[in-house]
Amino acid sequence: MRLDAKGIRYITVDEFRVLTAVETGSRNHEIVPTSLIKRLANLHGGGINKFIGDLARKNLITKVANSKYDGYKLTYGGYDYLALKSLSKKNCVVSVGNQIGVGKEADVYVVMGKTQSQNENSDENSGSKPGMIHGRRAKEEVIDNEDISEYALKIHRLGRTSFRSVKSNRDYTNNKNSSPSWLYLSRLSAQKEFAFMQVLSRFGFPVPRPIEQNRHCVVMELLDNAIPLKQINKIENPGRLYSDLMDLIVKLANYGLIHCDFNEFNLLIDNNTLKPILIDFPQMVSVTHKNAEFYFNRDVECIRTFFRKKFNYVSLVYPMFTKDVTSVDVGAKNGGDGESTSAGYRLDLIVANSSFTHKMEKELEQVNIFYK
Repeated sequence: MRLDAKGIRYITVDEFRVLTAVETGSRNHEIVPTSLIKRLANLHGGGINKFIGDLARKNLITKVANSKYDGYKLTYGGYDYLALKSLSKKNCVVSVGNQIGVGKEADVYVVMGKTQSQNENSDENSGSKPGMIHGRRAKEEVIDNEDISEYALKIHRLGRTSFRSVKSNRDYTNNKNSSPSWLYLSRLSAQKEFAFMQVLSRFGFPVPRPIEQNRHCVVMELLDNAIPLKQINKIENPGRLYSDLMDLIVKLANYGLIHCDFNEFNLLIDNNTLKPILIDFPQMVSVTHKNAEFYFNRDVECIRTFFRKKFNYVSLVYPMFTKDVTSVDVGAKNGGDGESTSAGYRLDLIVANSSFTHKMEKELEQVNIFYK
């Protein structure tokens, strides 16, 4: 599903109300009954059937064939529009540019938005309408070009490829006969990534600076001066970079975290400093995870294999979970507080106490997407 930002400015306020009604109804219904959509939208006068039809023709909602009753489902296109509207109210996204990345579970675009200081001072419910994502052309806020910055917009899209295997013992819609909501899981994935980025950035780890998150979208710093490790064919001192990467794996673990997908696809190299920058965090787990040692060793082996094949560099020195990770069971050693380690803090526990809860983590883990 490719983001179509051009048509969003032509969606009317009433159409957005209907779109929001479908989203609200989706919390308890896999297919939202048309009667419930009308009740939730609460539009006075006629025309709601026309709005529903228009949204369906624009592929923002879809009617399910062979359903037991007349109803609709929200599509990724409709979810995109709802997220972009909310981000535009905060001035985090005022225009959408080119797609710069595509993966199995996400797309990445260049966007323009106000600098972070203005974003933090804006109010989502203030009624600010910066023009791009509003159907009825209200008075537009004038944004000085000097206040505009480029950001990266990552849109999580779980379930669109081959990752459709779900454990049968979990239900995401409170209906054992229903299928999982990929929109809901994509939102959880975005929430998790944003929570980890906030904590890692606050503690000085080399990650993109997080800006804002809404639904399945994450706005973050655009790293235009870094290139993916997979695109580097030659490096002057591979041993130094190898050491930096292994040190980063160990440092993460000693702060309570394992990346689980630490490879050339999720590592950027700064053109100036030649230091690594870590991206992509939805699969990250705690060092107390039952498979923590396996994931840690797999991350290490991914780097060793890449350096051997790409740079013909082999090192007999590499970290081991049982030897180099000191944060495991550190809570008991520190009187049970569970947050302090020899390195500083247990970041996994800090995230668990944030907006992304342990319950959300378990819900996301039930889907056989990241943990494989």
